Amino acid sequence: MRIMGLDFGTVTCGVAISDGLLLTAQPVETIRRKHANKLRQTYARIEELIASSEVGRIVVGLPVTLGGDEKERAAACREFAEGLERRTGLEVIMWDERLTTVEAHRILDEAGLDYEKKAEVVDKIAAAIILQNYLDSLSREDPGQPG
Repeated sequence: MRIMGLDFGTVTCGVAISDGLLLTAQPVETIRRKHANKLRQTYARIEELIASSEVGRIVVGLPVTLGGDEKERAAACREFAEGLERRTGLEVIMWDERLTTVEAHRILDEAGLDYEKKAEVVDKIAAAIILQNYLDSLSREDPGQPG
C-alpha cells in the first residue's frame, strides 16, 4: 500500500505519493482546473492515480494559522476531503500544512528555479512535504513502522 498526499488549492491540487515502504514522499503532478468549484476532473484524475499506484490512504493538507486556528480555506479543504472519501472509499486524513508552501518555495529558490518554473511545481512539492511530514509521524508513533 502507498499513501497519497494532496495540497488542495483554489485552482490547483498538488499530488505526491509515498514509496511502498512508507518512508519517502515523491511529488507526482499538479492537477489544474479552470474553475475553483469544478472538481469532477480533479476527482477523476486522483482516482486514476490511486488505481495505478495502489494507494490505500489519502492525506489532505489542512490550512491553519501559525497559532493553530483553521484558515478560511480549511472548510473547502474539508469538503474536498469528504468528497474524496465518498468517491474512493479510502480513509482521508486531514494534516496540518502550516508553512509547507513557504518551505516548498525555499527549496525551489535554493534550486535556482525562476518564477514560471516554480509556479509549475510548487504545489506538488508542497504535497510531498505534507505527505513526508505525515509519514515521519507514523514512524514516531509506531516503532514497528518502517523508518
